[in-house]
Amino acid sequence: MPSSDRLCPKIREAEAVVQTILYYKTDKLTFGSSQLSPGQTGAVDKGHPNSHEVFFCARGTVLLMCGDKYYEMHEGDAVLVPPSEPHQLTNIGSEIALVTWSLAPSEN
Repeated sequence: MPSSDRLCPKIREAEAVVQTILYYKTDKLTFGSSQLSPGQTGAVDKGHPNSHEVFFCARGTVLLMCGDKYYEMHEGDAVLVPPSEPHQLTNIGSEIALVTWSLAPSEN
């Protein structure tokens, strides 16, 4: 039986957990980043009932699902997600993608 180390690298990357870093959180603002490998999709975030969230693509190319709309984001692009809108990120590029995000006001 093959060991898990011999699995196809693309499968391991796609199944990897999205690397998320929370930099700051106050009652008024939350700021962080998410790093996704090529082909990787993050979990659906159900949305934030009292907060707007902005996504900024710092590196790579991602597809942001926001409700029933899709936004292809390239380096330098930003999208504002309205309150309560479900959203999800997918890296559709060939390199690691880095997306920063900010939520205001913060939620508990």
